[in-house]
Amino acid sequence: MAAPATAPPEPSSLKRIVAASLIGTTIEWYDFFLYGSAAALVFNELFFPDSDPLVGTLLSFLTYAVGFAARPLGALVFGHYGDRLGRKKLLVLSLLMMGGATFAIGLMPTHATIGSAAPVLLTVLRLVQGFALGGEWGGAVLLVSEHGDAKRRGFWASWPQTGAPAGQLLATGVLSALTALLSDAAFSSWGWRIPFLLSGVLVIVGLWIRLSVDESPVFKAALAQAEQRKAEAGQVEKMPVVAVLRHHWRDVLIAMGARMAENISYYVITAFILVYATTAVDMSKQTALNAVLIASAVHFAVIPLWGALSDRIGRRPVYLIGAIGVGAWMFPFFALIDTAGFGALLLAVTVGLVLHGAMYAPQAAFFSEMFATRMRYSGASIGAQFSSVAAGAPAPLIATALLADYDSSTPIALYVIAAALLTVVAIACARETRERDLTALDNGADGVEDTPATATADARTA
Repeated sequence: MAAPATAPPEPSSLKRIVAASLIGTTIEWYDFFLYGSAAALVFNELFFPDSDPLVGTLLSFLTYAVGFAARPLGALVFGHYGDRLGRKKLLVLSLLMMGGATFAIGLMPTHATIGSAAPVLLTVLRLVQGFALGGEWGGAVLLVSEHGDAKRRGFWASWPQTGAPAGQLLATGVLSALTALLSDAAFSSWGWRIPFLLSGVLVIVGLWIRLSVDESPVFKAALAQAEQRKAEAGQVEKMPVVAVLRHHWRDVLIAMGARMAENISYYVITAFILVYATTAVDMSKQTALNAVLIASAVHFAVIPLWGALSDRIGRRPVYLIGAIGVGAWMFPFFALIDTAGFGALLLAVTVGLVLHGAMYAPQAAFFSEMFATRMRYSGASIGAQFSSVAAGAPAPLIATALLADYDSSTPIALYVIAAALLTVVAIACARETRERDLTALDNGADGVEDTPATATADARTA
């Protein structure tokens, strides 16, 4: 039984939905990346002051990784309720949770005030951030994918993806401005709190916009169909996560593999680079932040272009360009940074992020097109967020540890190349999804379980 066809939204309505998703994801990623940058720059001093500087950085990155550990749990919880209740309600909740945790970090006492309780509280708030982000991504990209024009789904769905570089741009921009205006002592004393407290204002704006959009028409049609089945034939829906693991386990594994190079390369290029440039190459914090700032602006601009290209030639070819490109770029990437010149550093980070965009841009549409509607939030979120535990979470930590052990960038480059090879294999095993109809629902793959009454009715029909 097919879902009722849904008319494409008016251009003005679609743009409002894209804006709501983009602003929300920008705020969420601003909060998440702000922590990563602060972990690289000051948290080692504020929360782990008794450690060796590089060990302190490792410990601060460990609390950074804890946020990733909570993302799979967020994916499960938000995915379940997002597939049952709708995308919009869960997106509002994720924004409130993320913004509240970030604002609270800005008010936190440091180790000098409350001792070892400070890093414990910091870890708890980081867990809340990760839990919220685990639910945010799936809902934001689905809201656009399920509203948008099928022929341009890759382009429109790539806009919520620009929330990552936009959030990185905003977080790095605020930190860069503060480090330029304040002395190191002032920034470490109180200046670092300002960008965290700004999150409260951003959340108010994001909520106002996000509450103004409508629920996904594809989801509403699928929900109505499920209720009709239950009333007429006694069909019972399985839990979304159970349906995903039963019908889409292969797609989940492909999504997890696809995320490895994308996730690892991103955090090496944007978070670990702040450590490498300031410790191994002895460049200033301001120089490293400025390079990431400019490169993030380019990253923001190229993501919709890669998304549009995926509408023309397919999701898989564009994704492969990014995975192969990132792997091939790693040795030149570190060689350029080792010259200690700002222009070379900027080129290294910019090219790396442009290639990353070729994976990140089609990812939203690609993952959305893998799963049936009533398990799509769960499937896309599980595939994306479970992989982050093995990919983005330990990436800065592993890279920093490799630098400490080998005093060389070669092992770090090989680490990213290995991730790129894994992603190439995953994409090679995937089916092209560009032509897939998101409204197509089949009894065998939409999370609906036949009861004896249904089976009897189907037999009579046959």
